[in-house]
Amino acid sequence: MTSFDFRGVYPAMTTPFHEDGSIDFEQFQADVQRLEAAGVDGVVPVGSTGESATLSHDEHVEVVEAAVEAVEDVPVIAGSGSNSTREALELSRRSADAGADALLLISPYYNKPEQAGLVEHYRTIADEIDLPQIVYNVPGRTGSNILPETAATLAEHPNITAYKAASGDLGQISEVVERTRDEQFAVLSGDDALTLPILSVGGVGAISVTANVEPARVGAMVHSALQGDYERTRDIHHDLAPLNRHLFSETNPIPVKEAMEIRGYGPARLRPPLTRLTEENTEELRRLLSDLEAEQAIPDGGAGE
Repeated sequence: MTSFDFRGVYPAMTTPFHEDGSIDFEQFQADVQRLEAAGVDGVVPVGSTGESATLSHDEHVEVVEAAVEAVEDVPVIAGSGSNSTREALELSRRSADAGADALLLISPYYNKPEQAGLVEHYRTIADEIDLPQIVYNVPGRTGSNILPETAATLAEHPNITAYKAASGDLGQISEVVERTRDEQFAVLSGDDALTLPILSVGGVGAISVTANVEPARVGAMVHSALQGDYERTRDIHHDLAPLNRHLFSETNPIPVKEAMEIRGYGPARLRPPLTRLTEENTEELRRLLSDLEAEQAIPDGGAGE
């Protein structure tokens, strides 16, 4: 198994579309290269932000292949989860064959398994796929919660090496760190607004939506914390806080796709049932992005340091 420690910033990438709804692979690969040039530590295609729920399995794998082809030196962490263990295993196997360096597996949604079912689900995939795997806890989308004791049980598996925390419960996230300190197990923020506090209790990085539009700032914030410079980390956190909040003013990835269009990274097209950002929220987003552009450049010590 090729392993890495997951320290740093990994943009949860969007999937761009043509006007006819097909995937715009040229724009996607340009986004990969732009983010890598900005100093991110890896990229995460076809997760929730990548509208994976509206992609066919073949499209899903084609996006992973496109990411692998576009990167130079950073890992590709492929979203490959499903509420069906069999389907998640198939997507994981195909993502591994496509060249992914690691896998991000959302906990099963809608059918709401008990904790024993979550353990069985993740272990089944980890037993079959010899890649580093991230357990993704996001109760707001799945309707279930991976408890700290369950996370600790999963951390015992050599292929389950990280946990994406998006529960919004800092106490629970801290307990996951506490219970897994003796394992090779990384806790990553999955909520941009909480990245700083998650880092402060032992998190080591972030799978970030905001990093799609502010990769250097998000990277500088995370790496400053990892270097122990919390004064600088707090300054960047507060600079980004209004944008972090606004990127979740409507369902993700609606606002971040609009932000990317404003920044000139292609049209903000989404697949139904998602729709464009409201005019009021778009105008506020323009203002926030303009304010960030007008601010002083990031001081020394960027995303990849």
